[in-house]
Amino acid sequence: MTVKHQLKIKNEKDIIVVRKLGREVATNLGFNSLDQARITTAISELARNVVKYAGNGTISIEIIHKYVPGLQVVVRDDGPGIVNIKKAMEDGYTTSNSLGAGLPGVKRLMDEFLIDSQVDNGTQIRVVKWLKN
Repeated sequence: MTVKHQLKIKNEKDIIVVRKLGREVATNLGFNSLDQARITTAISELARNVVKYAGNGTISIEIIHKYVPGLQVVVRDDGPGIVNIKKAMEDGYTTSNSLGAGLPGVKRLMDEFLIDSQVDNGTQIRVVKWLKN
């Protein structure tokens, strides 16, 4: 079973739409309510970063399979990129006077986290949550 959704992210309304879709896919796949909340929070944070820092981008939400099913989220933008990924992954680091829990928080919520960012060429972040029995 392959289920893949790809949506554009341009504004706050799109963040709400992708959050809802992520929760629906997670629910249908069988994630418990705690993992549904983790997935939804991660999607929200990633989508919000796209709107805040890049202006627009895309998000894909896909059911994948390894040894167990999982939910993969890939967020892409063509924004300014992240100058210092290591610094951006530090708890408390922020460039926008926020709490600075964003990317490190997303990494803690999900089972896999991969980031690729090039200055002036945008950012791609891939996260996965595996279904646990």
